[in-house]
Parts: sequence; structure tokens; C-alpha cells
Amino acid sequence: MTHARPAPIALSCGEPAGIGPELAEKAWEATKGGLPFVFLGDANHLPGTVPHQIITDLSQATHICGSALPVLQIDMAAPRIPGQPQPDQAPGVIRAIELGVELAKSGAASGLCTLPIHKKALQDGANFAYPGHTEFLCDLAGVDEVVMMLASDQLRVVPVTIHISIADVPKALTADLLEKRIRITHDALKNQFGIANPRLAVAGLNPHAGEGGKMGREEITLIAPVLDKLRSDGLDLRGPLPGDTMFHARARQNYDVAICMYHDQALIPIKTLDFDRGVNVTLGLPFIRTSPDHGTAFDIAGTGVANVTSTLEALKLAWTLAGGT
Repeated sequence: MTHARPAPIALSCGEPAGIGPELAEKAWEATKGGLPFVFLGDANHLPGTVPHQIITDLSQATHICGSALPVLQIDMAAPRIPGQPQPDQAPGVIRAIELGVELAKSGAASGLCTLPIHKKALQDGANFAYPGHTEFLCDLAGVDEVVMMLASDQLRVVPVTIHISIADVPKALTADLLEKRIRITHDALKNQFGIANPRLAVAGLNPHAGEGGKMGREEITLIAPVLDKLRSDGLDLRGPLPGDTMFHARARQNYDVAICMYHDQALIPIKTLDFDRGVNVTLGLPFIRTSPDHGTAFDIAGTGVANVTSTLEALKLAWTLAGGT
């Protein structure tokens, strides 16, 4: 019995002045139909190193992607100038994200992979009111809470608090926030990643996980009670664990994801282990969303040297989660 192939992945263009258009072409050159995706953006911004074909319906992409990069055309205000963001392009960049969400929510696309945006250009050109991609996607999807996961073949990590200063972490780290992050992660591992009984390792906040209260008491007063509550609901949780002993090879065999208390506690291990292959996955959306784990790279835009590995891994993960092979 053969199963229907999933619909193509939608790839939103991101910031035209960055390396996004180059990555789209490099990703197509590396896959050539083996992993069908469609570029949502202005075909005039593509460098032209590979053939492309403008389509009017996503269903056309599967037949075209073996011979050309399919493009759902979004007209932009001006030509691309690598390395020089133009605020006039902002409405088109935003439209590409909106279209990607529409396609993913409707099922016309199997998921959405987003190339990096430049928030200042969006703010200057379209009064973009969101801190970043994730918050905008949340609003478009109509959900209140999502989780950022960084994933590679070697490690998955989730930071409970993200882009705040270390000094602000203890105040931001609440029992409600921790519980929500763990529950969303657990459900996504089951429902999207296909892990029947997810094992979650939870880091402590302090050195040595507080060492019985001698180096801090958040593990005793905050983290452990949340874990006990969730264990009573049947979740497989280990911790709170010392952050400095969670990430060596033997320890990583004992869990499916590491829940970390702050940004660097999560991202330093995965970027050390697998810098080029880390993928940003947004959990809690009603559709699949992945993104390469890097920025616009204005300094190398237009030079042709951009590394496509993270974009390829992001597309591959979206395709795998969608049921592709």
C-alpha cells in the first residue's frame, strides 16, 4: 500500500538583502525535487544560479520542482541590493510570511520554513509590531503560547526563558511558565515527532542544581514542585539536573529533549555539538514551522558563500514531520 506524498513545504523569502534568496537556490540545487518546496517571494530577487518557474497554485510545485525552483510570486517594491536592507520591501516580506501561514493552515503546504528576517527593516517599512517571527506567527495562528526548540540529530533543547538578561531570569521563571513550556514540548514530541513516551530532562537554574539549597533554592521552591505535579500526570521527567553534566554523550542517551532555564544554557550545548545543523522549531502552532538557526548575514550576502546546511536541515525536518521520507 502506497501513501500519498505530502504537499510541498512553503519557504518564505525572509529579508531580501540577506542570504535568503541565495539559500533558496542552493537548497533547490541540493534537493531537485527530492524534497519539494516552494519559494514565497519575488523571483526578481533570486540570484539566478538555478532555473526557477513562477507558479500560480502550490499544487503545481510537485511536478515542477525536479526541473526548476517553483516560485509563488510576491511583487516587491524594488530590486534586491545584497547587504543593504530596504524598508520598502517590508510589506512584501510580511506578505510572504502571511501566505506561508495560510498555505500551511489550509493543508496546501505541509509546513512552513521561514528564512531570516530583519526586524528593523520591517519596523521601518511596515510598522511591524512584533519582536520577531515567532510572535507574528503566534498571532497569525491564533494561539497564545508557543515554545522555541532547537533541534539537531545530536540534541534537542528548549529554553524556558529566551531573550532576556541573565539578571532577569529568576523573576521571569515562574511555575506557570515552566509548566506550560514542558506540557507543550511533551505534546509536540508525541504528536509531531512521533515519540510515544517522551523523556524530558529538566535542568536546574543554579550551579549543581542548587546543591541542596547551598547555591540557590529555585530548584527546591520552584522547579521540583512543578516536576512532581507533572509526573503525577504521567509525564516522564528527570531533574532538576545540574546543567554542567546534562550534555555529554552518555547523558544525552537518556532523554529526548533538554528543558533549560535560560537561553545560553540551551543554545551553547547544541551550537557546540552541531553548529551548522541546528534547526529552530516552533512548537504549539497548529502547523509545522521550522527555520534555519542563523540570521540574515548581510556581511556575506551576494557573495555566494552562504552555508546552506541549516536551511537544508530545516526543510528536511519540516518534510519529515509532515510524513515525507
